[in-house]
Amino acid sequence: MAVAAAVGTSTIYPLQPAIADVADSMGTQIAAVGIALACGPVGYMVGLALLVPLVDRFAPGRVLAAQFAVLAGALVACAAAGTVTVLGPVIGTVGACSAVGAGLSSVAGRSAQPHRRATVLGTVTAGISVGILAGRIVGGWLSDELGWRAMLLVFAAVCALLAVCCLVVLPATPGRTERGYLATLRSLPGLFARHATLRVAAVRGFLWFFAFCAVWAGIAVALSEPPYSYSAERIGLYALAGLSGVLATPIAGVRTDRDGARRVILVGLVLAGTATAIAGFSLANTPVTLACLAVFDAGLFAAQVANQSTVLAIDPAAPARFNSAYMLVYFVGGSLGTAFGAASVEWFGWLATAATSTAMIVVAAMITVFARRFAPTGSVSRRAVFGRV
Repeated sequence: MAVAAAVGTSTIYPLQPAIADVADSMGTQIAAVGIALACGPVGYMVGLALLVPLVDRFAPGRVLAAQFAVLAGALVACAAAGTVTVLGPVIGTVGACSAVGAGLSSVAGRSAQPHRRATVLGTVTAGISVGILAGRIVGGWLSDELGWRAMLLVFAAVCALLAVCCLVVLPATPGRTERGYLATLRSLPGLFARHATLRVAAVRGFLWFFAFCAVWAGIAVALSEPPYSYSAERIGLYALAGLSGVLATPIAGVRTDRDGARRVILVGLVLAGTATAIAGFSLANTPVTLACLAVFDAGLFAAQVANQSTVLAIDPAAPARFNSAYMLVYFVGGSLGTAFGAASVEWFGWLATAATSTAMIVVAAMITVFARRFAPTGSVSRRAVFGRV
């Protein structure tokens, strides 16, 4: 499931490093290809809203196998696209089906034993985190070696293989929810009104994913401009530092099951906030910056595992609609953070961008502290959540 989540999530990113090659081959401007690539995140949000709740209603193995099959077909269509007008809608389809990672995390939360829910979720979340960071790295490497069209065919072949694996490995029995699909979709906005746990988790997740995307988008812009003027390949290698932070996700899952979500979230946010503040002053020092990025990612990945475990614990029998609602808010934060990070460096500089991101993380930590009374029992006892903090 972690491998499938990594591959599925990664498919929204591999064309980004090859954007200039795509523009050249289609005889169009880079800006036009950029607009087409923007259809991916839009499609992803549609997938979160419309596709993730299906795993509560129908057999997860069949639902996710179908998504991977469509994803493989869409990637083949992407590779065959000759114009930007065709590329955009196809990338939107890829983005929608790349939400399989969120569907897999919902299945993991439902299938795990209560006392190991966060541990299992941490493993699958590690896969999603790897996909977010490695999609660009692998996509850029394969594009250089094979060309961008052949690179997409490689991703398509892997997705087709995973479609078969989902049929064999994942549960073939439908979820236990009695709510219809349309009723589930209509219920998503109301979940925030009825569940304080979901509201708190969504708001703080929004804040730190805004900071996460702002830092990564901002640092790419800062390093591409004087006095650094790094190449795209060299900037992409900075993601390897962030990839090392993925190692924190399984550990965070175990600690969440043992000590409670609140403590893990606070520790993760303190680490991430400190690293971001230091990185604001250390961009010229590459080793320090890489170390900060590793700690930054580790802290936020750990916080995400603990935070998401509280969401899945609201209704363990049918967690997908809660996960869908949470991830929609979470991803909106990331989209706004990406736009802010790139523009902020141009307007105000890297230091101001890092300071704003640090402030977002601090606010998320304050919400965690003052919303203590809303902390759920999750997969541990209330005493474990409250008494050990």
